[in-house]
Amino acid sequence: MADATPAVSPLRRRMIDDMTLRNLSPTTQRFYLHAVTKFSRYYDRSPDRLGLEDIRAFQVYLVSQGISWPALNQTVCALRFFYSVTLNRAEIPERIAYARTPRKLPMILSADEVVRLLEAVPSLKARTALTAAYAAGLRASEAVSLRIADINSDRMLIQVRHGKGAKDRTVMLSPQLLVILRTYWRLARPTNWLFPGRGDKSVYVQVLHSACRSATRAAGLTKKVSVHTLRHSFATHLLESGVDIRIIQVLLGHNSLSTTARYTQVATTTIAKMQSPFGRLSLEVVPPG
Repeated sequence: MADATPAVSPLRRRMIDDMTLRNLSPTTQRFYLHAVTKFSRYYDRSPDRLGLEDIRAFQVYLVSQGISWPALNQTVCALRFFYSVTLNRAEIPERIAYARTPRKLPMILSADEVVRLLEAVPSLKARTALTAAYAAGLRASEAVSLRIADINSDRMLIQVRHGKGAKDRTVMLSPQLLVILRTYWRLARPTNWLFPGRGDKSVYVQVLHSACRSATRAAGLTKKVSVHTLRHSFATHLLESGVDIRIIQVLLGHNSLSTTARYTQVATTTIAKMQSPFGRLSLEVVPPG
């Protein structure tokens, strides 16, 4: 019987090898390949035969189709990588324009809303994973990737492996979370992955996203909540409790302090405690007489 697996073109294989050598995450590799393939199919030509004007027209087409700004910029990253690395055409990538995306403030839950959300998750595994995401400021992918060996109860630390940018980092393990994890372990008895899925894999990240959406409705929350909202809330609540922003940057694994600094704009408790310079003025407003 003939092998039904489709052949991989030399150009596609070269791009895969280039991404593998640079240790890009599997998710990034899949998106980059999808973006370049979509670009090629739009013109029905091999992408190595297309140039800057073709890229520009493709970007205009994507905008006309209502693509989100983050998705458009991810496509730019994919095309920049393809032309600069795989094709070695250094003159093109720097001329592929990024879109200026509107900078929106992150959605934040209050402490009470976090409790309501987590208590509305019926699944023990999903509830524990979402609790860990908030308690340690984890991304959804980081939460599902935790192994039992990553929980260090002696030093009260959690080891986050291969986070965004393939970086490892260490975050705090709160005593309350440790109690919850131990209860979960006694009931679920995981052996390798802390939150196992089918076979020898961890639970799919989509399971957490689905559980979060369902819990948002069940808890009666009117805010638009995602798993990442818990991470935003973690950072904001730390900032409001007086933790130095540079420490929060390390805990979140941010490369730039400016990324972390946006939480200062939503730390309402901190803002409310600030004293306006008006309070130092000796001014009495009296009706004109």
